[in-house]
Amino acid sequence: MSDIAKGTRHHEKCSWCLGDAEYEHYHDNEWGVPQKDDRVLFEKISLEGFQAGLSWITILRKRDNFRKTFDNFDLDIVSTYDEGNIEKILKNAGVVRHRGKIESVINNSKRAKELQTEFGSLATFFWSFEPKDNSKLSETRVRETSIPSFSKESKAMSKALKQRGWTFVGPTICYSFMQSMGLVNDHIDLCFRGEIVADLRQKFRRP
Repeated sequence: MSDIAKGTRHHEKCSWCLGDAEYEHYHDNEWGVPQKDDRVLFEKISLEGFQAGLSWITILRKRDNFRKTFDNFDLDIVSTYDEGNIEKILKNAGVVRHRGKIESVINNSKRAKELQTEFGSLATFFWSFEPKDNSKLSETRVRETSIPSFSKESKAMSKALKQRGWTFVGPTICYSFMQSMGLVNDHIDLCFRGEIVADLRQKFRRP
């Protein structure tokens, strides 16, 4: 399959989202848009952890259930979860029932609150790992197979998080998080969203 193809809205776009209306909607409206809301950032890094070993479309289709199950990823609430909450979640067929990943979200919520104290916000911490050259990978990589699964910045983010006690935050997970939250713009050449996201990033006020 070509890396560029016509989607359901008749735009040329990255091929990874094609064939599913929900996936294309995510690509066309969310993926790569810069974010600095701590709740949104925590939700995404948590869902990236759940994605480990799975596909993002699997998680995307369950995202509403994840939000309901984890109290909309409110740090103040999730950080109080106990074994009873874990057992309840493990019985919920609407989410990925993996004890380690569930426990990771609870643990990471506590570590996230510590990061907020240390840096003032999760956004300030995460955006400190934005590539300094602000390069758009698609300017030099016209095929999705040329886009890496991790970078030196995602490796640094992963290391910093692990040092602070986070789990399920390897370099690949961190890079996927960076792509989706707009720290990098990986819409490839000719994708109609590439220029839109580049403009949003240019106007974005970093924390």
